[in-house]
Parts: sequence; structure tokens; C-alpha cells
Amino acid sequence: MGYKVGREERRRGDAVPTEKTNVPALVLEGGGFRGMFTAGVLDVLQERGLYGFSSIWGVSAGAINGSNFRARQIGRTMRDILAFRDDKRFMSLWSFAKTGNVAGVDFMYGEVQDRLDPCDLDTFNESETPFFVVTSDVTFGTPDYLPVRRYPDDLVKVRASASLPTVSQIVEIDGHRYLDGGTTDSIPYETAMGLPGAREVEGHVPAERALVVLTRERSYERGAGSEAIALKSHRYDRYPYYLDALRTRAERYNAQRERLWELEREGRCLVIAPEEPVTVGSSTRDGESLLSLYIAGRRQTEARLAEIDAFLCEGL
Repeated sequence: MGYKVGREERRRGDAVPTEKTNVPALVLEGGGFRGMFTAGVLDVLQERGLYGFSSIWGVSAGAINGSNFRARQIGRTMRDILAFRDDKRFMSLWSFAKTGNVAGVDFMYGEVQDRLDPCDLDTFNESETPFFVVTSDVTFGTPDYLPVRRYPDDLVKVRASASLPTVSQIVEIDGHRYLDGGTTDSIPYETAMGLPGAREVEGHVPAERALVVLTRERSYERGAGSEAIALKSHRYDRYPYYLDALRTRAERYNAQRERLWELEREGRCLVIAPEEPVTVGSSTRDGESLLSLYIAGRRQTEARLAEIDAFLCEGL
């Protein structure tokens, strides 16, 4: 069939599904420690018992937040980031030099997950809400939407979604080579909603509407940023389609946000985003700044609870 043909088939969106649900999807952007904003949003939703989503979609840090939401563990994302942010085993150049991963894989997905702040495996595994994480297939330069059904078996998929280029080892799953999902689909509302051009995901019933949590303010426009570093590193020269994805990420990301605003005006998406420019970087260590971002997510969600509740109940 050929390498390029396979890639084109992956890029091409299937026909728009005729079957949809009016129960909104929950879509969570990544952003490293900027995910503290998302953690604040989700903790308020959980405290109010607002779990009524048809599916959960997470990218990178959004995949980690989505995991804790599905496990119904209020405060876990915030707690772990604040507790371990200065631990070299959690995220550090020491970890990168030792393992090839700036995020300490064994510590984050082993020691913390199993012993220091265990995931509620029973609640996660018993949940009937479908959970998908976005990864970037470096061979094809396209997104994959991996179902996360059971822990600990599927934890590697979350790890793949959050494996930042340049500072992470490629994660292999079922013969595919994956890195961070943000490179190819930073805000997967199009797939969650089955919009024209989006690839259909096996077993997923698209949602007519979506609640989307962003980690950048509305006025933000993405520049080359970390993608330029990845390109200059020459680590991915053997993956030409992935290089294309890195080169075009900023343009695609900004266009994706513009389309999201249109859906918001139409009432099909409810968007929660920071109200002020976010100064927290993807690996910020300052506890006060991180906690302030978490509180900002909480406060905005609390102020919009009536709007959120009405959005979730619409059409039911």
C-alpha cells in the first residue's frame, strides 16, 4: 500500500457520523504545569458532582487531569505538582541526563501512582465514561486518539500523550512510535464532536457539544516556540512527516482556536480559559504562581457554575 498512502488515509477525515449524542464531551488542553488552571476547573466540577459528560478527551497535561477526573480524585493534580515540583525525580535536567526523559517516568507513573499518592484504580476502572488521550504518531506526523480503559494497563498511553519532543524518549505502543499529542491536535474538540474533516474514532459516539478547558488566555497566539528547538535538535530528521507537523503546529493551533470561538458563539462549545495572560511556563517551579493559577481556575468555574450547569443539562 505504501508509506505515503497510509499517511494520507490517516489524515483524511471520514464521513461525518450521523449518530451523535447531545451529552457534551469534556476536552482538556495540555500545557505542562499550566494544567494547574485545568485542575482548578475540574476540582470545582467534581465538588459539585458535575460528571455528566459523554466522553473525556485529554492532551498531555490534559490527559493527566482527565485521568484524575475519571478517578474522581479531587485535588490530586494540584497536590502532586505542589508536593513534587522540586523533586529531581519528578521533572528535572537530572532526570533527562539519566533517563532521556525530563519527566521522571518511573517516579511519576510508578512511585507516585502506586505509593506516594495512589490513583483510585477501582473508581477509574469502573467508570463508564469513555476516556481518550491524544498522541502524535511520529512516523505519520498525525494524531492518534487512544482509548484509556483500565489502569495500570493503559497508563502508558497517558505517558505517551505527555512525552514532550526533544526532552522525552519516544514511547512505543502496539508497533506505533508516539510523542506528545499537542504537536498534532492540541485541542481535540473537532474529533470529540465529529466535525467535518475530523477522523472518526472507533467506538466513539461524537457529541453535539463540548465543554473545552484551555490553558492559555483568549488573546494568546502561538509562535514557533518549542517546536523550533525540536527542529534544530535534528533528533527527528528520520521522520519527515513529524517534522512537517512541528513546522506547522503554530499555524494549525491558532486556526483551531479561531474555529473554537465560532463554535462558542454558536452555543455548541462552552470554553473556560484563563482571564489574564498566563505567566506560568510548562515547567514553572514557583509554588505561589502555580497555586494562583489553580485558584484562578477554581474562581472562574465557581463564577460560571449556573452557565455550566445549564450547558450540561441542555437538551436532556
